Amino acid sequence: MYDLLLTGGLVVDGTGVPGRLADVAVEGDRIVAVGRLRGQAARRTIDCEGLVVAPGVVDAHTHYDPQITWDPVCDTAALHGVTTVAAGNCGFSVAPCRSDDHDYLAQVFARVEGMDLDSLGHVGWEFETFEEFLATRPGKLGVNLGMYVGHSAVRRWVMGDAAYEREATPDEISTMAAMIDAAMHAGALGLSSSHAPTHLDMADRPVPSRLSSRDEMRALADAQGRHGRGSIAYAPESAVEGIDSADRDFLIELAQRGGVPVITQGLGGRSKVDAPTKTWQESRAFLDRSAALGAPVYSLLMTRPLNGPFDLIDGTTRYEGVPLWNELMALDVATKRTWLEDPTRRDALRRAIDEPNRDPARGSTLPPPFWESLRVSDVRSAENEPHLGRSMSALAADSGKHPADVFFDIALADDLATVFHWSNETPAWRELLKDVQKHPQMIVGVSDGGAHLDRDDGQEWSTHFLSTWWKQERVWRLEEAIRRITAVPAAILGLNDRGVAAAGWAADLFVFDPETVDVGTCREEADRVTGAARFRAVPQGIKATITNGTITVEDGEITGAAPGEVVRPR
Repeated sequence: MYDLLLTGGLVVDGTGVPGRLADVAVEGDRIVAVGRLRGQAARRTIDCEGLVVAPGVVDAHTHYDPQITWDPVCDTAALHGVTTVAAGNCGFSVAPCRSDDHDYLAQVFARVEGMDLDSLGHVGWEFETFEEFLATRPGKLGVNLGMYVGHSAVRRWVMGDAAYEREATPDEISTMAAMIDAAMHAGALGLSSSHAPTHLDMADRPVPSRLSSRDEMRALADAQGRHGRGSIAYAPESAVEGIDSADRDFLIELAQRGGVPVITQGLGGRSKVDAPTKTWQESRAFLDRSAALGAPVYSLLMTRPLNGPFDLIDGTTRYEGVPLWNELMALDVATKRTWLEDPTRRDALRRAIDEPNRDPARGSTLPPPFWESLRVSDVRSAENEPHLGRSMSALAADSGKHPADVFFDIALADDLATVFHWSNETPAWRELLKDVQKHPQMIVGVSDGGAHLDRDDGQEWSTHFLSTWWKQERVWRLEEAIRRITAVPAAILGLNDRGVAAAGWAADLFVFDPETVDVGTCREEADRVTGAARFRAVPQGIKATITNGTITVEDGEITGAAPGEVVRPR
């Protein structure tokens, strides 16, 4: 007798071949048969007629490692068909962390990844070392968890406060390399690190990994290379403005030293928060060169726009790359109003937004929202009602004003309570993305899940990818779209028993209605555990998410089961 039988669905197995009408049988945590199995006995049967049965989605870039200690299913990740998450990215992992260093870890996650500082008090501290963290997860996971070991966390463990101040000594590098070796033995996905100038802590210090030398990075890649499995996740310094030639060569070197794929971000764009633009052809040539050398580099590609609302009462972190605007956002409301009514201040603010910071030595280089994609979302005054839904650039063109003046005038008319909505989506972004996502070394989707509570963090990326790029834009056939979000990321991460729905493989499955699958609703809600405000996306058309043979989501409801495993590269 089977434990679970899915009957009559279109099985799109993740290999890229066309789907076929078939039944899928599960025993324990494995798929045991795919074929004509109707009439066979099973403890639970799900009628999948008219539905697609696909492998569970693999999210290659998240920051769920703090959240997963109190939220086993990573909530909306599982709702959208995700069965495996890769966490510990960008050099930030919840472990290793000494018992007296929890405040340090919390403030780094809060500043760099936009997490709620109070919510981080919910982390279940049953561990200090990376190995202990992995050992405490079985029985407490609703999704499968793959973990990178974060460079900043390792540096902090070895160097203490000096990690913020200087390069490491040879002895310190040797100790760090030994920690990477131990983490790989325990099952780490690999090393994650960052030199990105947007990564600062709450004291405006560069995070520890940014103080590392290239020789330190080489030593840690060599430590992983002695295992030759998993992947290295690394954001170089030039990732924010478009990866330069020196960093491209270094990415290939890291792949050669580690003997594994390197995953980066920011290829071809004006910034790592922008889609690839005019530099895409150059980036394509680099990716092809890395593959030809047998040292493939992959780039994360968010195929859904970044976006989120804000008002000038509470402010936003989106202007960290414009120091004067960032200062404005932190002021009390009365002082903000005074600044915006002062012509001299206005003039300085206009000049500042026209020349955002591009020097990492001066602080964050995060690009500000584009005027063409910053829109009026909600208003309080009658005079602002005609502006609803319109962009700052369009309103500026109509009025002959600088977009900053339009922005400030609208806010003042609502006593700073106007809700603006920023996004990185433009017509050019959408059009070029149709081509960029087809490159085999672009990892489509990815969420940044668990981070950035002030905006939609991309948690619905998988259903967005299917509803937008398969159903609406027809960039992909269904079988290839499924492969790109299942088997491909699993293979890059080195998870060789995930991402394919076939006999002998892990029973991670995603069942959805191809006619109605969609991102559904995404709105700000109070987190059910921490109470913190965050965006929560609830999809449409999802029948079930099944992890290791156990249903974790059924008809949009989380079941409370915790069948997830720590997944390790092979």
